[in-house]
Order: sequence, then structure tokens, then C-alpha cells
Amino acid sequence: MWMEKLSKGVLELDTPIGPRYVQPNLLQRAYLIWTFRNFFSLPQQVLSQWQLRLIDRLWNGNRFVSLAVAGAADRPVIGRVERRVPLQAEVVPIRKPMSPAQPAVPEQGREAASA
Repeated sequence: MWMEKLSKGVLELDTPIGPRYVQPNLLQRAYLIWTFRNFFSLPQQVLSQWQLRLIDRLWNGNRFVSLAVAGAADRPVIGRVERRVPLQAEVVPIRKPMSPAQPAVPEQGREAASA
């Protein structure tokens, strides 16, 4: 199986519009097989700077492959890079502390309950 990946494997890139497949050269395929040796799918955040540059070069090189064409479905996928959008942290307004002069719960009049 790894020989097939080395000879004609593609890399799957997760995009907002769906998966895209790029065709790396032989040396890039060998490095990607090593990168994805334990995991089929990796989030972009865990990749090293060198790996991120490689992915960006493949993306910008327009070496996209369509797996929908006849005969292309048998191309093995080396791995999948998840391009997750970083979540925005929720901004919580700063609350002013209560002053000690004002109690949190207003006191009610001290009236004795008549029975």
C-alpha cells in the first residue's frame, strides 16, 4: 500500500467548499507518507513550519487533481490536512465590583410575624 502511495498518492486538503486533492512530486510524497505514518488526518495546527510551507506550496502551485475522472478514483490518499478556522474567543465585558456600601440583596424591614 505504501508503494502505491509513493508512486501516485495525492494529498487531501479540507476546504470550506469540500475536499481538494493535490499531486505532490516524489520527494514530497515520501515526506508526506512519513508525516501521516500514524494518522490519516491531521489538523493544520499540529504541523511544523516546514510542513505548513510545503502544504502552501502545493496549494499555490495549482497541482489539483480531480478524483471524479475515470481512473483517478484508484489513486491512494496519503493523508488529509484539516484546515480548521480558529474559533474566536468570546469577549466578556468587564464587570464593575459591587461597592461594600450597597448590599447585594436589599434588606426588608424587620417586622415580627404575628401568629
